[in-house]
Amino acid sequence: MFKAIILLSRAEGDTHEEFCRWWIDDHAPLARELPGLRRLVFNVVDTEGAPFDGVSELWFDTEEAFEAAYASEVGKRVAADSLAHVSARVRLVVDERPQLG
Repeated sequence: MFKAIILLSRAEGDTHEEFCRWWIDDHAPLARELPGLRRLVFNVVDTEGAPFDGVSELWFDTEEAFEAAYASEVGKRVAADSLAHVSARVRLVVDERPQLG
C-alpha cells in the first residue's frame, strides 16, 4: 500500500476556522472522488501557531495509482482547489511502519 501525507497552510488572510470549513465541507467531498483512493484521513491541526493547518493522509495501491489519480480530471480539480485555498502545500511520500494497533 502506498501512502502520501500532505501538509497544508491556509491562504493568507483566511482564518484557521475558514480554512477548516473549506477543507472539510468543500474540499473533502472532491478529494473522496480521486480514482483508486483506498483511504483518506483529514487531520485538523489544533496547535496554536503551528506552521500547518491541516495534514491529509491518502492511501493508494501503488505510487503509480497515486500519480494517475492526480493526473486525472478529478485529480486536477482537487489540486487546483487546494492551491486556490492554501499558502503552502507540502507532499510527503512515506513508508508507514505501524508500531501499535
